Amino acid sequence: MVGQAPIAARENPFPLCALALRGFWISPKKSIPRSTFIATFAELGTSEPVVDALRARSILEPFPVQQMVISDALDGHDLLVQSPTGSGKTLAFGVPLVDIVEPGAWGPQALVLAPTRELASQIVDELESLARARKLNLAAVYGGVGFGPQIARAKKADILVATPGRLEDLMARGAVSLDQVRVLVLDEADRMLDMGFRPAVDRIVNETPDDRQTLFFSATLEGMVGKVARDYTFKPRSHVNAPKENVASDIEHHFLPVPSQPAKLDTLVATLRAEEPGRSLVFVRTKRGADRLVKRLRSEDVEAVAMHGDKSQRQREAALARFERGEVMTLVATDVAARGIDVPDVVRVINYDAPEDRAAYVHRIGRTGRAGRTGTGISFVLADEVKEMRQIARQLGIEFGDGHTEGGAAQPKPSGEGRPQGEKRRGGSGRPGGGGDKRSHGGSGQGGKRPQGGSKGSAQGGDKRQSDDGPRSKRRRRRRKPAGAGASSGS
Repeated sequence: MVGQAPIAARENPFPLCALALRGFWISPKKSIPRSTFIATFAELGTSEPVVDALRARSILEPFPVQQMVISDALDGHDLLVQSPTGSGKTLAFGVPLVDIVEPGAWGPQALVLAPTRELASQIVDELESLARARKLNLAAVYGGVGFGPQIARAKKADILVATPGRLEDLMARGAVSLDQVRVLVLDEADRMLDMGFRPAVDRIVNETPDDRQTLFFSATLEGMVGKVARDYTFKPRSHVNAPKENVASDIEHHFLPVPSQPAKLDTLVATLRAEEPGRSLVFVRTKRGADRLVKRLRSEDVEAVAMHGDKSQRQREAALARFERGEVMTLVATDVAARGIDVPDVVRVINYDAPEDRAAYVHRIGRTGRAGRTGTGISFVLADEVKEMRQIARQLGIEFGDGHTEGGAAQPKPSGEGRPQGEKRRGGSGRPGGGGDKRSHGGSGQGGKRPQGGSKGSAQGGDKRQSDDGPRSKRRRRRRKPAGAGASSGS
């Protein structure tokens, strides 16, 4: 991309701080200036009403995944996009989506499938102002709430965001038809497969027209996920949004030794009090453990709320809303419940209970340092967890220490051993996100000064664009048969 104005990194908002736990020192974050040349949303082909809606939210510069995707999506191509959580994926598909869809059709013209109700709700929140700018109706359908209001909204929707289970329920009732869908988006597709939604997604996909456009977003495109992606798409273009290895990340990783499980509470309280004020997300393994920890924190005068699968939809939304508004600065969550959390200014993630594996670590720590912000990941490590945590650190290129957990910024491993794409961490592996982009952001987590200048080959304004394979209306594909029931467990 070509531009004229370099974007400087924003300064670290947190002063130097130390955590004195058994002689343990946490080193300060450092912001490393960098130059970035990017195209504007308009230069990528976004219409003027949508650009204005983005500007009203102080979103002026597209993130890397958005630069990769928007033009191709507007051209009508099917896309396979590998990009980690927190990298700006929602606007990557949402911006072109609201420009492709036209208001006034009978039935949804665009369908966005998401694995959890929290994610579905947040997608709607993110796209609502853009849809309004194009006079489009936007609705979400998900479990845990009554059918009536959702059916009424779904019937009027131009863009429908849904979880697979509730969408199938509405289709079975005859409340929703997918025969007008022009664009299908699968967000966090890998997670949907992990949760056993493959049979349901197969059935839903086969209810959409064969000549639809499909945008497939996933943290990985390997193995079964890659096979499913190819089954759902037609001559797709692929994009991989992986941070560059020579760019400093925005997350620091710390490993705190704790002598016993009961001692974790004191360590957590001391950590929260020693650090600078800000939202903290604390991960535990079990639902009961989340409720128990909240009660214990309150006994220590630390206000916290819990979020897990046994909570009702209303309770979960209320807890998340209090956390987002800053009424409560500590949210305790299980892995599954936190999947849909997208609060851009979480300053630290604390692994109260150790993650099960590398993927769980990446998912958890990825809740901070999102959308160009800085963050800190802190893991409490028991003596019998040192081996497993050291292995996770080694796979991600994080310096762990010689037999003991250590703090400070992770240093790069010379060989970059075991570093997966899209899982870059500080010092050789970083936050799952926009490649260490330190631009200052507002609104939904994006923003900053728009650079002048263009991008080679980019369209201006809202030009109509055609695919190399021909106009979207003339594209054809084979009807896909659902995969066998044994491809996944449960729905």
